[in-house]
Amino acid sequence: MDQGLPTTERVTSREQDAVRLLLLIDGACEPVSSVERDDPMLESAVGVVRTQVRLQKLDFWLRNPDYLADELLTKYEASTEGRLLELAGRILDSEEPEVRCYPMLRHHFGAYEPLDDALAVLRSAGLVARRRRGTVNRVRQHDYFLLTAGRTVAREAIQAAPAFQYYVDRVQLVLDLADGRGGNQLKKQQYLQREYAEAARGDRIGSVSVRARSRLEKLRRQARDGDAEAEAGEHG
Repeated sequence: MDQGLPTTERVTSREQDAVRLLLLIDGACEPVSSVERDDPMLESAVGVVRTQVRLQKLDFWLRNPDYLADELLTKYEASTEGRLLELAGRILDSEEPEVRCYPMLRHHFGAYEPLDDALAVLRSAGLVARRRRGTVNRVRQHDYFLLTAGRTVAREAIQAAPAFQYYVDRVQLVLDLADGRGGNQLKKQQYLQREYAEAARGDRIGSVSVRARSRLEKLRRQARDGDAEAEAGEHG
């Protein structure tokens, strides 16, 4: 398995998780239904991210720039859209896969990290509300509602600390890559990564930065060769 920095050493604080999740929920939320608005506690809700699985899988790409870049390369191979190769290059040519990487645990259902502490910060501040679907004995789904105060704080945080714009930009890239897929679909896509699928349950999922960078250079060479052939054909 190709590893970057030791994965056991890079962990996040509750406050880091709270800010990242607030910006993720703000960027990824969809409209709230009229039925949900009948809940007095959700009167100020401005959006919702449905299912913990989707939130966790989007967060995985946000926390792991190397996996995000490698997925961009996969999409580039399928579409040959040059912008995707360029975006992957911006990530992999920098130190982002090392300095911005916060590996997640390999759980029974894929990448997972306990969110309760971070969400407790957001919920106690009246920024986010959580609703469970199902029965007392079996919760089928968790939904995460962004409240008006949460959107206000998210916007103010970006203004006060422009460094948070990184997460806003990355959230948009992650959403473009997710392309409307639900949590289970994203989980299946992420399981295609060998390092992800073969990680032992309870261990942190290892980096793919070395392999992704090698793949990037190979695809760049192929793109250059293709451009050279096309240019030669024009002058032939």
